[in-house]
Order: sequence, then C-alpha cells, then structure tokens
Amino acid sequence: MHKSIDSFKGVSPILGKNVYVDGSARIVGDVVLEDDASIWPMVAARGDVNKIRIGARSNIQDGSVLHVTRKSEKNPDGFPLIIGEDVTVGHKCMLHGCQLGNRILVGMGAIVMDGVVVEDDVFIGAGTLVPPNKRLESGFLYVGNPMQKKRPLNDAEMAFLKQSAVNYVVLKDEYLEEAN
Repeated sequence: MHKSIDSFKGVSPILGKNVYVDGSARIVGDVVLEDDASIWPMVAARGDVNKIRIGARSNIQDGSVLHVTRKSEKNPDGFPLIIGEDVTVGHKCMLHGCQLGNRILVGMGAIVMDGVVVEDDVFIGAGTLVPPNKRLESGFLYVGNPMQKKRPLNDAEMAFLKQSAVNYVVLKDEYLEEAN
C-alpha cells in the first residue's frame, strides 16, 4: 500500500482506477477515491470517525484538510464528507462534514462547515466561510465571511467548473506517467 495511505480500526482507503495521491498527502480510514480523482501535496483526509467519499475526476489541491463529524445520540449519522464528481477543491481549503454535488469549484482558502449541502454547479469564492447547515443553490457564486449568494453564474463560469476538473485529470495523468 502507498506510504501515505493508512487503515484505521481495520478500515482502509479504497482507490479507483488512475487515482493520483501525492506522497506527502495523508489518507486515513474510511475514504473512497473514485476513478481519476487526485490528491495533491500536503492534503490530509481523515476518515476516522465517519466516511469520506470523493467522486470521479475530482481534485483536492495542496494543503487542504478533509474531515468528518462522528455519529452521536443527537446526530445518529454524524456528518460524513461527500464530494461529487468533477469537483475542484482549491489550495488550502477546509471541508468538514459537508456534502458537495457535482461540478463545483471551492476557491482557495475556503472553509465549508458541518451540515452544509452544496448543490451542483456552484462556485465558492476564495476565502469564503460557509457556516454550518447552509444550503448553496445550484448555478450561483457565493463569496464572503460569512458567505453570501452573490449572483448567478454566467455561461463561461459554468463551463469552467467542468474544465477545471478536466485540467486536473490531465495533470494527474502526467504525474502518473512521470512516476512510471
């Protein structure tokens, strides 16, 4: 097994086809990376007290932290971290016990907290703080601390959501080739 991937309480991460995990990243426990996902330098993804799921072609960029909230009497399911397909998580983001749909861009340094649900096709601006239990509606740009719904996405921004994921699939393939 990859040196930066560890089991916890007998549960090991599962990697799909053509997944890239940088050697300086740390992936622990109940984490599933679907096909063509990529984990970049210094990412920490800790599925120790709940599960983390990262969809196909999604990328988690340098220095990001992915974590979950444990199950409890008050919250029997806890808050897992679910990331859809074609999602770009920018450098140094913190995602904690939230659910992201498909074709989302989380800008650099953003923080998305427990219980947040982000619908498909959303752009979260750099440095944005999304407080607990918010729902971000499809097709909009959200910015600020705390976040505010700024405006609808234009056609170019909508296209960029998918293109950003494609760009990282190409880049991770180049890294995988280099490693062979």
